[in-house]
Amino acid sequence: MCEHTVLGPVDPQLGRFPAASILKVVAKKSVEEIEDETLILADQAEKAVAQLREATKELLQSKLAESKADELARLLSEGTWTHDYPITYERTKSLGLPVSSNMPDDILKLMSLFPQPVRAQPTVQYLPWPRTRRSTPPTPSGNG
Repeated sequence: MCEHTVLGPVDPQLGRFPAASILKVVAKKSVEEIEDETLILADQAEKAVAQLREATKELLQSKLAESKADELARLLSEGTWTHDYPITYERTKSLGLPVSSNMPDDILKLMSLFPQPVRAQPTVQYLPWPRTRRSTPPTPSGNG
């Protein structure tokens, strides 16, 4: 891992919502206060988190003790951070992931041949209103 790169969490998203946040809503409200669609999403979210946690653990077990792999799989897959949170090289090391910054120059040169496009909008955006072309939130009356 180059010193200038970052990792991100791997928790699943269902549509525009983080699975962990859907589960949090269900945990905080009584069932009578929750719409059926949200309960269905929560069921899917629970399955998605479990599946991703297990897949992450399997990937980590070849490099770490089982208990450490389980701990990190939970941390990375259960909504600890938002998807725009950069897990830096130093943070990755402090989490106990086996990383090295000894990136060969040839690899860096190869990567420079494939520049990443500059995006006009982030891939994950957390807004309390639907995304539109306007830059301000809708007015309380809904007339914008």
